[in-house]
Amino acid sequence: MRTQLRPSSTAARRPSFTARFRLGAALLAVLAVAACGTDGGSGGTGNGGAPRASASAAAHRDRVEPLPGKPAPELPVRVKSADGHTVTVRDVSRIVPLTGSISELVFSLGLGDHVVAKDVTATFEQARKLPLVTRAHDVSAENVLSLHPTLVLAESTTGPAEAIEQIRDAGVPLVILDPAKSLDDVDKRIHAVARTLGVPGAGDALAKRTDERLAAEREKIPAHADRPRVAFLYLRGTASVYLLGGAESGASSLLEAAGAVDAGKESGLRKDFTAITSEALAKAAPDAILVMSKGLDSVGGVDGLLKIPGVAETPAGLDRRVVAVDDGVLLNYGPRTDEVLATLVDQLYGKGGTSGKGGTSGKGGKG
Repeated sequence: MRTQLRPSSTAARRPSFTARFRLGAALLAVLAVAACGTDGGSGGTGNGGAPRASASAAAHRDRVEPLPGKPAPELPVRVKSADGHTVTVRDVSRIVPLTGSISELVFSLGLGDHVVAKDVTATFEQARKLPLVTRAHDVSAENVLSLHPTLVLAESTTGPAEAIEQIRDAGVPLVILDPAKSLDDVDKRIHAVARTLGVPGAGDALAKRTDERLAAEREKIPAHADRPRVAFLYLRGTASVYLLGGAESGASSLLEAAGAVDAGKESGLRKDFTAITSEALAKAAPDAILVMSKGLDSVGGVDGLLKIPGVAETPAGLDRRVVAVDDGVLLNYGPRTDEVLATLVDQLYGKGGTSGKGGTSGKGGKG
């Protein structure tokens, strides 16, 4: 779908792992469903001239870009898992990444042909034909083990905890990584995955490439006197889930890099998400609203979004100023985050945009 917008008129294993999973997995499972049922779609593009937000770049957004050549893993390696275990990795010939963002990193490092399964959030083209073993953090240990993996990669929010226990108890090396929540985590994640795979040199090269591309996009951000206030809304109309992002939503770092203010965070919301209310939206007073493309589709586009109580009365609602970014890349904080930043900036400011004005259009995925 293409959303027409008009210019704005306003400036895991032991109790510690189990406890962490139970505290955060319910919400993160909801977020992971964002990619469910599709193999991806193009992210938002705009009327601006930023090369990474052009139609050509959008066409590549469903693909990851592996480093040139294929690195030779130097094994064995011993790595520290986020749940406290020290894991020895001796073989990376059959890798099962249990999140889309980790899968994207493995492919980007040049070891995509070693990946034998995917999570539902791995929406990029190279992963489309891989067997699906997880949906929204609902890991099936039996499905994972049936593929005879030599290495399983997960995040501290991956669960249920019992499945993680079962995989590790079967003797499969399992490394848990901390999730990435900001731009500062990008290089750390790249290096952590590269070390685990025994390809630290490829990690250095990928981090360098990613840093250079992010720096190039930051240089293109237009100067503007007024920083637009942007609220990140997580929408899942089919499940009646409507959430307003706060300081821990994962979107703050990206919005701030784009020269915007995270309206939810600025309004005092310190946790990750809170239910949308008219009062919370009035306090946030966003000039623009950031959503995932399929989330926007799930509520019936901009017209449906404006029917959610409180949205139509915000400056963003009055101006129908909505920024839609592809679900599969928005909060990954990895090798394609420069593309996310480019399309976010392009939609916020438009061609030659200044003062946070100028609406653009976003192309959503299939719901």
